[in-house]
Amino acid sequence: MDVLEYQAKEWFREMGIPVLPSQRIDRPSDIKRLKIPYPVVLKSQVRVGGRGRAGGVRFVTNTIDAIAAAQTIFHLSILGELPEVLLAEAKYDADQEFYLAVVLDAAAHRPLLLGSVQGGIDVESAPELLQQVVVEQEFSPFYARRLTIKMGLQGPLIQTVSGIIEKMYQLFVQKDLDLVEINPLGVSSTGELMALDGKVTVNDRAIARHPDVAAMAEKMAQREKGRKYSLELGTWDEVEPSGNIAVLGNGAGLVMATMDLLTDAGSQPASCLNIGHGRSWNSTTPSFKDRLQQGLEFLSEQKNIQVVLVNILGTVPTPIELAQVIVSFVQRRERMTTNKSRTQTYSPRVIVRFAGADFDSAKEQLATVQVPLVNSLDEAIAQASRLAKSSGRRR
Repeated sequence: MDVLEYQAKEWFREMGIPVLPSQRIDRPSDIKRLKIPYPVVLKSQVRVGGRGRAGGVRFVTNTIDAIAAAQTIFHLSILGELPEVLLAEAKYDADQEFYLAVVLDAAAHRPLLLGSVQGGIDVESAPELLQQVVVEQEFSPFYARRLTIKMGLQGPLIQTVSGIIEKMYQLFVQKDLDLVEINPLGVSSTGELMALDGKVTVNDRAIARHPDVAAMAEKMAQREKGRKYSLELGTWDEVEPSGNIAVLGNGAGLVMATMDLLTDAGSQPASCLNIGHGRSWNSTTPSFKDRLQQGLEFLSEQKNIQVVLVNILGTVPTPIELAQVIVSFVQRRERMTTNKSRTQTYSPRVIVRFAGADFDSAKEQLATVQVPLVNSLDEAIAQASRLAKSSGRRR
């Protein structure tokens, strides 16, 4: 399992490997709350390589340029992968750039230390400069020092770079990694070292042994499922991982407006799902009722979601059809909760906003499963916010 750069650097920081001041960017508007002084570098957080050449790394000197760059990078596909987050980082002037790695040698079944005095994007162009040291016995500082000497380092750099390699190896063992890589390791004019980029690969068989890594893997699987859902049934977006309200609607503008109103009300929207408009002339596209039902199921599987706010406008489906789907969903979740322990199955509360004919009949149906139906968006926002707060206290 490959982790993203910002996640790798969190581990680097914990191990005492020097990294630059940075900030995770979940959406372009986060740039307005940037705490790092300009100039900064914005970096696409994708697991594939080649982001620098593709335009996924940009230097900016002010807020206006940073927001524009962030919008561009968020929509920049790199080898088929779009970033879910960006990393904003302080700019660093390096006099030299090295390459360092600790990798599991599959053939020898031993850790291998790698190092080159030519780092950055050009490391692959000079394979003759890449030095290696096999850790044949129990690791000691001797192996790290040996690599630095083979790299041709001299003076204080032997000790300081050796120290970085030792910490990389500690992380390698501690997290059961297949690879930990720093490329480049920047060296300033004063000899200061800085891990400017990092890559970490966790051994898949070891994920379950580390709760933090297992949680990371589960979230990654959830996002992959969300991407699959986006392609098949609608458009899903995770907005705030620590949020507790999901918005389900039938239109991008409607969904985003609902998210903004929730934020203005002091709530924390976690994710949004646009299931598209009611009628489709494509026979291969699931019906609106199927998209609604599967969308509710998908959102209910996200453990942080406590409230789902359904905001539907239009005449397809009718309020009666809408109510039937939601009643069926709530009843099915209640049966699952009865058959399993509550720690295994959690049903989020549902609030529905719908305007149209047969409103009263739909409201009566939804009342049988204690789901409120309102035709005022302001009232729906207020109820969802109250439910989220009360559900948070009970959980």
